[in-house]
Amino acid sequence: MNTEKATVFVVDDDPSVRKALARSIQAAGFDAKIFASAREFLDQSSTDGPGCIVLDVRMPGLSGLDLQAELSARNIRTPIIFITGHGDIPATVKAMKGGAVDFLTKPFKITNLIGIIKEAVKKDERLRASQAEKTKVQHRLQALTPRERAVLGLVVKGLLNKQIAVELGAAENTIKVHRGRVMQKMQVRSVAELVQAVQQV
Repeated sequence: MNTEKATVFVVDDDPSVRKALARSIQAAGFDAKIFASAREFLDQSSTDGPGCIVLDVRMPGLSGLDLQAELSARNIRTPIIFITGHGDIPATVKAMKGGAVDFLTKPFKITNLIGIIKEAVKKDERLRASQAEKTKVQHRLQALTPRERAVLGLVVKGLLNKQIAVELGAAENTIKVHRGRVMQKMQVRSVAELVQAVQQV
């Protein structure tokens, strides 16, 4: 895992907590960016690279749970680790249902937090790699002609060239040509790879 490029966003209204967490996070090899409120995070942060968010539950104004809901509404899937000074079970349940990675009650061992951060960053890197692959497949699909898309749909269903020719009212040799172009444009070598690629979208 390349932790040097990962950024941990710390959102907590307590200045001493922010500074202490930032020091420990940087010592563990991550970049740390600190924010005093959920609003400040929304206004100033960019989650383009891999990372995670260490988020206080209770803050003035927008709470940690409010921020989680807002990020979800914006389709920002950066993993969230909640921290709180209050062992609030309903908040914990709500946070975990919203997709939080973990929920730590203060005081907690910093080594525990760092371990969770490492797992959260790995998760984010996997999600980003999966999304990047999905985007590539979408671009390849867009390069297909309408007829090639029709052939693709029938190949994925398991039809043979002869059956596809009957289905589309074309010569079998013509279908072979289209099928070859589909495989080339989709950058796959087998029907199994083709099916796998299409299932990603």
